[in-house]
Amino acid sequence: MRVIAGSARGTRLQAPNGLQTRPTSDRVKESLFSIISSRFEIAGLSVLDICAGSGALGIEALSRGARFCCFIEQSRFAITTLEKNLVTTGFRTKSDLLPVEASEGVGRAVKKHGVFDLVFFDPPYTSELYDIVPGAIESWNALLPEGIVVVESSSRQHDVVKTSLLLQVDRRVYGDTALEFYMRKENL
Repeated sequence: MRVIAGSARGTRLQAPNGLQTRPTSDRVKESLFSIISSRFEIAGLSVLDICAGSGALGIEALSRGARFCCFIEQSRFAITTLEKNLVTTGFRTKSDLLPVEASEGVGRAVKKHGVFDLVFFDPPYTSELYDIVPGAIESWNALLPEGIVVVESSSRQHDVVKTSLLLQVDRRVYGDTALEFYMRKENL
């Protein structure tokens, strides 16, 4: 696992030991950022990475010029790895790490940093967080009006986000992985 593009390009990232996290493959990550870059200028964005694991998605955004990334991760093993990855890439000063449960972290992130341009949400595929966290994003109004939420899930799952605020605008499948893109309904 490595940083694909930008200022930290080629930097190897560590992954937490064990099966609690499932790092996004380089191929999926490259496709994801190609899609995002076709719609948005990443430089200057404020990013929220929920269920961050190793931090690969948020770190990739920082490497490509994002202004700031707030990482939410509950696993102490993943947190240790994420902190090492932030130091290795030199992005510790452009980030914040909230070591809390995902839905609680959304509220803390908004209180501390305001709203976000880009939100990554990549929980374990069988997690009940798919039912909880999108509601927290909505209730805390964590997404800027023109922002986007990217949800990674199993390709066997469809329309994993069910809220009155967010509408799916794209879905891409890469083997067992699906990327779903959501925007606020009032901007569509």
